[in-house]
Amino acid sequence: MSNHEDAGESIIRATIELIDIRNITARSISIKSGVSLGLINYHFGSKDNLITICCNRMINRTLMEFSPDKVDYSEPDGLTDKERLTSYAQQTFEFVYKNRSMTKISILSDFKDYSPDSNSALTQTGFMYALRGKMPETKKRHIAFALASIMQTALLAGDNSKSITGYSLKTKKQRDAFISDTVTMLMEGANEQ
Repeated sequence: MSNHEDAGESIIRATIELIDIRNITARSISIKSGVSLGLINYHFGSKDNLITICCNRMINRTLMEFSPDKVDYSEPDGLTDKERLTSYAQQTFEFVYKNRSMTKISILSDFKDYSPDSNSALTQTGFMYALRGKMPETKKRHIAFALASIMQTALLAGDNSKSITGYSLKTKKQRDAFISDTVTMLMEGANEQ
């Protein structure tokens, strides 16, 4: 690894540590990482781009903790697809809701450059793992895509969520109900076709 690559990683680590601080500055990142302001711009172009990269990395790390590849799918878990998907989605939504600022940055970044390894696509893949029944693959993909998209839109709605979704997402009870009802709607729609 070259010195420039070491500096880039040092800048990312410092920014991740500082990300919870309001009004994070390029200067505070420079001091924390031990690199010059010029190197921040050289590696990342702007402080905003750097923060986007760091938010995506932090969310990706958390998504990997939920990673369904740690589950033995040959073992029955006693749950229906609907119950399993509801559980996965409620856990995911709780995390993204508690980390709204960081998640919004990640969502907007994914919209600009959507790819198979974006956090949005990885979330959809995780939701597909919950669907173990004999449903066609295309329906699994559609449900996972719709669920992730609905969750993202509700999160982006912020304080307007009640008027848009009918649920006030400010309480865990309402967030869980929103996810449960959304999964029910998607699963029932898939079973009707």
